[in-house]
Amino acid sequence: MPVHPAIWLSLLTTSVVISLTPGAGAVNTMSNALSVGWRRSLWGVLGQQLALLAYILIVAAGVGVIVASNPVVFTAIRYAGAAYLVFLGLRLILSRPNPAAPSEVESGYRGESAWSLLRRGFWVNILNPKAVVFFLAFVPQFVRADEPLLPQYLVLIGTIVGVDILVMWFFFAVAARPFRRYVSTPRGQRILNRVFGGLFIAMAALLLFVH
Repeated sequence: MPVHPAIWLSLLTTSVVISLTPGAGAVNTMSNALSVGWRRSLWGVLGQQLALLAYILIVAAGVGVIVASNPVVFTAIRYAGAAYLVFLGLRLILSRPNPAAPSEVESGYRGESAWSLLRRGFWVNILNPKAVVFFLAFVPQFVRADEPLLPQYLVLIGTIVGVDILVMWFFFAVAARPFRRYVSTPRGQRILNRVFGGLFIAMAALLLFVH
């Protein structure tokens, strides 16, 4: 096995805890589950995984050190990420209720394409420079320099991404399902859009002001 079982178990446990910690990705997943349904919310989850994969590759290539140690680059990405989350929040708050029929809502079809969900999921996760710092501290704990690196990184990527997909889709997306009945009414849509729009803006504030 490329990774010692004890190390892999520690990696698995840590990945579960990290994925269960609420953040912009969880808010995005729950919002998607309410707007397009549980099944199609998977596209947003997959977009978020592309960002995680990109971060792991950035750290593995050593670029993460440059980003983390360069205040200008770090700050630029941080502000871009916060601005994007505010944009998503305001877009939800100001959006008009979708007059979809209850059958359309239940089937998860409300007009947004899979590509749009995938793209938004990617940007929600990638525009978080603190993730680079986190992975710089996280990844080396589970990689042994005296062993072949490629098999270890493949196991690491498979574990982190696999766990995050399961947690996002089967926990956060499922957690939003009891609220689906509110989506079938204009008033319910407005309330939920304001709630999740506010959560996106709160995530932006955390990104900017919590160090």
